Amino acid sequence: MRPSRRAPDELRPVTLERGVVKYAEGSCLVKFGDTHVLVTATLEDRLPPWLKGQGRGWVTAEYGMLPRATSERTRREASAGKQSGRTVEIQRLIGRSLRTIVDLEALGERQITVDCDVLQADGGTRTASITGAWVALADCINWMKARNMVKANVLRDNVAAISCGIFNGTPVLDLDYAEDSEAETDANFVMTGDGRIIEVQGTAEREPFTQDEFLKLIALAQKGIARLVDLQKLAVA
Repeated sequence: MRPSRRAPDELRPVTLERGVVKYAEGSCLVKFGDTHVLVTATLEDRLPPWLKGQGRGWVTAEYGMLPRATSERTRREASAGKQSGRTVEIQRLIGRSLRTIVDLEALGERQITVDCDVLQADGGTRTASITGAWVALADCINWMKARNMVKANVLRDNVAAISCGIFNGTPVLDLDYAEDSEAETDANFVMTGDGRIIEVQGTAEREPFTQDEFLKLIALAQKGIARLVDLQKLAVA
């Protein structure tokens, strides 16, 4: 039995609320159970120096956690003078995931910066961030379309992410913190709307996992991501 009493293939309650920030070109408050992330997408008429004059744009991401997103206060990284390795890893993952489904040439010589701020953490902050980031990015691009800034289809597909793991010997979908902290295996999957894999992060925390167990985790991830993509489509419809 899972601590949350969910079935092995059951997601936590997921909501994707758009337009929650007045000034951002796109925004989404994403909730995976008790994990809540505020995502904003900002359009900027600037590019990294190495991209200038190449006729294409860029999508990048930043990620952070509020001090009381967790059960005990976490020191702000700004006060420490640098970002943690975990933060850098996650924001690079978010940026990579979004760029795979964006036509950067159709975007033009502009940059979209996606900010993911964790308000409350209960496992799966990176997967919630990626899933909500697509909604904020879609709204930002629709904002551009409404002003005739882009004409072609900039978004080529959806992208969403989910965690899976082996908990008490059973492959399960969408781990909360109680499961994540005790799981024998922990994995994150990022996939497109048509089921292609963007990135897989999998680690054996206790016992090594088998190929058969890994295939079961992929099957769970595909089912969960298909549901998340349906929710994304409903959110932006």
